[in-house]
Amino acid sequence: MTQEQAEQATYDVVELQDKWRPIWEKLEPFKAGQREGAEKRYALTMFPYPSGDLHMGHAEVTALHDVLARYWWLKGFDVLNPIGWDSFGLPAENAAIKRNENPAGWTYANIETQAESFKRYGISFDWSRRLHTSDPEYYRWTQWIFLKLYEAGLAYRKKSPVNWCPNDQTVLANEQVVNGECERCGATVTKRDLTQWYFRTTAYAEELYNGLDTLQDTWIGKVVNMQRNWIGRSEGAHVDFDITLTDGGTKKVTVFTTRPDTLYGATFMVVAADADLAAEIVAPDRAAALESYLEDVRKASDIDRLATDRPKTGVDLGVTATNPVTGEQIPVWAADYVLADYGTGAVMAVPAHDQRDLDFAKAFDLPVRRVVDVPGADNPEETYVATAGDGAYVNSPELEGVADKASGIHKIIEKLEAEGHGKGTINYRLRDWLLSRQRYWGAPIPIIHCPVDGEVPVPEDQLPVQLPELKGADLKPKGVSPLAAATEWVNVTCPKCGGPATRDSDTMDTFVDSSWYFLRYLSPTDETQAFSSEAAREWGPVDFYLGGDEHAVLHLLYARFFTKALRDIGLIDWDEPFSAYLSQGKVINGGKKMSKSLGNGVNLSDVLEEFGVDATRLTLVFASPPEDNIDWADVSPAGSVKFLQRAWRLAGDVTSEPGVSFDDGDVALRRTTHKTVAEAEQLIDSYRFNVVVARVMELVNATRKAIDSGCGPADPAVREAAETVAILLSLVAPYTAEEMWERLGHEPTVARAAWPTPLPHLLVEDSVTAVVQIKGKVRARLEVSPSISEADLEAAALADPSIAAAIEGQTVRKVIVRAPKLVNIVV
Repeated sequence: MTQEQAEQATYDVVELQDKWRPIWEKLEPFKAGQREGAEKRYALTMFPYPSGDLHMGHAEVTALHDVLARYWWLKGFDVLNPIGWDSFGLPAENAAIKRNENPAGWTYANIETQAESFKRYGISFDWSRRLHTSDPEYYRWTQWIFLKLYEAGLAYRKKSPVNWCPNDQTVLANEQVVNGECERCGATVTKRDLTQWYFRTTAYAEELYNGLDTLQDTWIGKVVNMQRNWIGRSEGAHVDFDITLTDGGTKKVTVFTTRPDTLYGATFMVVAADADLAAEIVAPDRAAALESYLEDVRKASDIDRLATDRPKTGVDLGVTATNPVTGEQIPVWAADYVLADYGTGAVMAVPAHDQRDLDFAKAFDLPVRRVVDVPGADNPEETYVATAGDGAYVNSPELEGVADKASGIHKIIEKLEAEGHGKGTINYRLRDWLLSRQRYWGAPIPIIHCPVDGEVPVPEDQLPVQLPELKGADLKPKGVSPLAAATEWVNVTCPKCGGPATRDSDTMDTFVDSSWYFLRYLSPTDETQAFSSEAAREWGPVDFYLGGDEHAVLHLLYARFFTKALRDIGLIDWDEPFSAYLSQGKVINGGKKMSKSLGNGVNLSDVLEEFGVDATRLTLVFASPPEDNIDWADVSPAGSVKFLQRAWRLAGDVTSEPGVSFDDGDVALRRTTHKTVAEAEQLIDSYRFNVVVARVMELVNATRKAIDSGCGPADPAVREAAETVAILLSLVAPYTAEEMWERLGHEPTVARAAWPTPLPHLLVEDSVTAVVQIKGKVRARLEVSPSISEADLEAAALADPSIAAAIEGQTVRKVIVRAPKLVNIVV
């Protein structure tokens, strides 16, 4: 391009987008597997749900993710960066009910809208690996994996109290209840007794917990601690209590406690009112009272039941248990502040040292016995304020005189084990994953129920079990799955005995789909297997995963469970799915979450129309570190447009030819260029993408300054700097970078250009600025060699005319030298 052509050209963002998108789609520069022999890298961002067009959150996460994916391509790696849609779920089903249609229509229309927007947005996805979890070709393998887990004893069915959303008419896993409300619709969650399918996540509790140690340094954000807290590892003891029943028999009940050393203070036992145990042991004359109490208990959420400020209620079950260390008969009560799915649904109550137990004891006039004398604390028997600290043991014959809590716990565990009343153990808060859903738009559970043979897996050659075509009113929540009413679909022949049988009418939690999708990306069109184990060895595990911390417990924990289970089945040979994870912040506006009701929503399509793709991406990446929130009110996409114009004009100013030797270029500008590249590598590796943008801006300014100060547009250093700007800018502003690359005389695409190699000799400074102080005040600055000795630096400082004049007539008492940057003279 001639200088005259460069001056006449204009920066038109719409024109650039229309020009380059079809070229990229033809060239397919981001198709994985094209670099034979190159080291492989797997970059993954959490796949979207197709609830409408892309929003600001999608714009942020994919712009951030693309920085690293494109960087890896430039560094010469063979990169897998796939895209798909998490396309089952309640929003589609609810939309279908309103529109009197099947959820597939709404779902796939939204997918096409989002796909078009992603392509416009210029993300470096490998579109040849696109998948949708609602495709029968996908959920066939979701069902296959379910059956493999079933064969391994990791999928099972049981009756238990479950979280029930009365609005969505479906059960929820514990993780899907937030502050007592359904995370989807916000309805207050209640309890119901249902027979449901579970995955045995507790079988991997210890490995899931310990595995976090290996991820501590590479999972950026608070996610590791969130997972640790959810898994909830506790050391303590299982203690056996013998309950004396009214018919003269006994029943052994085991409870878990982290403080077996307080057993002497256990003055009663509490059983969850809705636990099967309560109904088993209740005295006949108390059964009616328990049943009446249960009606109220089932109306309360787990959050409410565990609240410390809630009035304590309960029912005396009319039986007693034997305290294994005191031999005392202690009363057994049913209450709502103990949960049925925690351990055996029973706890030993030590009211002096647990406030909820103490409140219960006060409400029902039960005994309180202090067994730990906490220094400075009042006696809880008198104040009804529980003491939870450490101190000397009292009222505990075996422990009085024992020096500390650890020794006390050890001694009681020894006693329990010796007398056959318990043992030391480790307990986890983690519960098995409830995966049944009483809704239509999900993967059907591939089990047939036969009155003769019981649970019968659907034969593999009959997979997928496809959803029947239902729509509108047939999808409305009924308390059971809509599939139960699809008689032609649900009534089948038992594969085992040939007799009449029925399909399981529940569908799977959508988190099942997303727990293995990263594996399906490895071979998304393979009709013979869920994924290629060979490809898993080549590509896995995922090298970098980016997503929000709203999935820090649910999705990441479930994906880790699936990975370990599939490893043990023999399908993969690695332990963790995601080697590195970065949790990005949110895009807010005016200090608040974007909301239509607040009137502060920002429509992504409007932003793209006004400022263009590149300016939007640049703004989101430059705004803050990835893990921090971005306040749209504080950023300037208009400023990003102006910067991109300056960078674009820089390419048009270069008059040297491609391939010119850079060695003859201006040394100062070359140093700036190579220093920028070296710093960018370090910044990208530490996810400081916003600072990379700042460095590119500085390089553009330095290049413009060099041209204006006499370096000249024909100088090879100017071309080197402009090409470097184009390459670095391609990480965040691909349209502008591609146009710069063409203006500089290169064939597309800049995304496949090699990452510049910073030359060591250009990273070493010719001189540094040494500050000379007299009594702490700066009196001179000297340009010296970086390798100057302390003696030579002192001599140069004292010989400087301004320093000599400043100390004239005074005695130099001391000279402190820190070569090559500081001289401090004390006079």
